Amino acid sequence: MKRRVISFIGILGLCSLSAEAQTNTAIEQYNAFRQKVTKEYDSFRDECNKTYAEFVRKAWKEYQLLPSIPTPKEKVVPPIVFPEEEEKEQPIPVEPDKEEEEQKTPVSEDEPIEEDTIQPQEEAIPEEEILDEEPVIEVIPPVDPEPQPLPIAPVKEEPQPVEQYFTFVYCGTECQVRLDDRHRFVLVDCSENSIAEAWEHCSDAIYNNVIRDCLELRIRHSLCDWAYLQMLQALGNNFMESGSNEATLLTAYLYCQSGYKMRLARNGVRLYLMVASRHLMFEHPYLTINGEQYYPLDYKEGEQFYVCSASFPKEQALSLWMEQAPSLHVVRTDSRMLQSKRYPELKAEVYTNKNLLTYFDSYPSSEIGGDKMTCWAMYAQTPISEEIKESLYPALREKLQGLSQADAANRLLNFVQTAFEYEYDDVVWGGERALFAEESLHYPYCDCEDRSILYSHLVRDLLGLDVALVYYPGHLATSVCFTDDVQGDYLTINNRRFTICDPTYINAPIGASMPNLEYDKIEVIVLE
Repeated sequence: MKRRVISFIGILGLCSLSAEAQTNTAIEQYNAFRQKVTKEYDSFRDECNKTYAEFVRKAWKEYQLLPSIPTPKEKVVPPIVFPEEEEKEQPIPVEPDKEEEEQKTPVSEDEPIEEDTIQPQEEAIPEEEILDEEPVIEVIPPVDPEPQPLPIAPVKEEPQPVEQYFTFVYCGTECQVRLDDRHRFVLVDCSENSIAEAWEHCSDAIYNNVIRDCLELRIRHSLCDWAYLQMLQALGNNFMESGSNEATLLTAYLYCQSGYKMRLARNGVRLYLMVASRHLMFEHPYLTINGEQYYPLDYKEGEQFYVCSASFPKEQALSLWMEQAPSLHVVRTDSRMLQSKRYPELKAEVYTNKNLLTYFDSYPSSEIGGDKMTCWAMYAQTPISEEIKESLYPALREKLQGLSQADAANRLLNFVQTAFEYEYDDVVWGGERALFAEESLHYPYCDCEDRSILYSHLVRDLLGLDVALVYYPGHLATSVCFTDDVQGDYLTINNRRFTICDPTYINAPIGASMPNLEYDKIEVIVLE
């Protein structure tokens, strides 16, 4: 029996040694595979950059720069004040028939008229629909965001004996990347060979850490594609001479290696970075290459451009979509008191972030697929910043607590209708310009689309209800999908009832539609 036990224990020991050996072998195989894959990734990136540099030496073509497309100018529908009880006009008297006149008892001038003899004209809100027949509605598909571009292959970390950091500032926010004098280069001229040699210099492994740091900053500061491009530009202009060809090429290289679609262009002795965009940008000159719009960054002058038509594998066009507002260093603006006139208890003292306003000021007006609704949807879909949520939302939420959906929505509607002063974009900005919610809360004036964008945020964030933007030619309003039974004008969108809530119909309650709009040409887009 003892001998069998010893033999059994010996077998267990051999099995243990065998298992350990197998585990070590598996680890070694995995590490070998990982090294092989990493080497293949590195080789792939190196080969792509070498091929690109070769194309830079010869693949240039002349293009004509097209003039910028102005932001579409809509006909102006002025705001209207809802006729409240004490403000309603007396009905226009109608000349009575003689027979009716004779049958009536005459009233002397001295005899007082009974108070209810003449009633003010009532403008009751219809319980069902805007019109006798529900209008034909064009439902615009929601903006479909795509994941941000990534490098064609993982960028390998390159450990250094001593890490040296370069500090620069983007929108008032301090950023750091691993850059030093080894990364500097000089473009002798703007010829194909000089540009190709500089690209080969940037393709050296010492730039890997710079690319990794830039992508890490994109994540840390929640930078959308447009903000990321601007950050890279700030880096290039700070590390190299500002506005120089070297700064442009460094920006272009980091942008390209991050996965974005771009083209290099030159106009005389000036090098330009042309960025491809999913969105049609207004007020920006552009080139059309293979049916796609490219926009020159920091355009100076001239119409003739020579463009390197070489593409980079897996490149993606820029998107102006923002999953969230950029996380930038906070510098508070002066606070501003906002208060509803009908519900004075609904008030809040708000402030915004100056650095965020600076970024929003650079954001280009745009649209997707030729549909203007997508422009306003992108503003309305960008979540409100934490600074606004901290200064505005607690005060509003406290006063809305315990109210029904209709009462809460009515109070928020009057808040947006009366706490802000209306003014046309032409007067304030010299042309069409939509505002993000933070901008409406900061600047003294706003118009119908700005109010609708702001109201859509308040309803979704504070009441948790779905909202659709409603466009009539010349006017933008909102509609809310209440889960309670709410009366008033409404639209049926995808078999769901959305009640009209117009932030520009001053003092109007939910369910009241502004009169004299073109109800037969309504477009809607449901916000996420």
